[in-house]
Parts: sequence; structure tokens; C-alpha cells
Amino acid sequence: MSALKELEKLQAMRAELEAESRSLKEQQKDLENSVLALEQQVVIEELNKEKAVIEELKNSNKATRDAIAQLEAKKKELETRIGQAPQKPETPPPEKEKKEEAPKPEEATPEEAEESGVTVTAIEGEALVESPEATDESPKKQEKKKHRFF
Repeated sequence: MSALKELEKLQAMRAELEAESRSLKEQQKDLENSVLALEQQVVIEELNKEKAVIEELKNSNKATRDAIAQLEAKKKELETRIGQAPQKPETPPPEKEKKEEAPKPEEATPEEAEESGVTVTAIEGEALVESPEATDESPKKQEKKKHRFF
């Protein structure tokens, strides 16, 4: 009898293990299905992201093409204007000499020098100050002094 009891125990244990094996296989199958569903969901999300990126790139490229077309049109317009404008020399015409020789200032007469003491005469926006001593000097020395200041 002991062998019979042991056989029954082993059969019961086998039945439990078979039931557990079926349960584990079902759990594994459920998890595999869940993983497959999640993988598909991830793939779908990646596809949607890729589609969005592609759409964004298409829009960006279209905007860039439009901007290029506008710039090309503007370039042609400017080239046309340049072609229509009279040809001007690239270098500006030479400037007139700014510093021309200044005419000699009017010399103060000895009477004026005695009355005021100092005579001021403006020559083309610049001032020339003559002292009474300067009137006594020769015209060449006065000219030299003028050139030093100018």
C-alpha cells in the first residue's frame, strides 16, 4: 500500500505541475501578446513622428523654395534696373581743390593800427590777427607767418 499511496501522491503532484505549466504558458502567451501590442504601438508612434517630421521638412522646403524664388525675382529686377540705369563711372569725379591760395589780406594802415591796437581780418572763414608790430614788418615776413598758420 505504501507504493500505491506514493503513486497517488506522485500523480497528484504531476497534475499540479501540469496545471501550473498550463497557467505559466497562458501567462507567457498573454505577456507575449502584450509585448507585441506595445511594440506595434511604439512602431505606430515612430511612424507618426516620422510622418510629422517629413511633413515639416516638406513645408520648410516649400517655404525655402518660395523665398529663393522671391530672391531670384528681386535679383532679376535689380539687374534690370542696373541695366536700365545710365552707366556711371565707378570712381567719383575728383573733388575740387578745397584749399585754394587765399588772397592777400588787406593791410592795416598805420592810422588804424594806432587807433585800435589790434586788427582782425577774416580770410575764407579763418582769422588772421595782426598786431601793430606786424604792420611794420615786410610783406614777405607776413606771408611766411600766414603760411605757418595755414
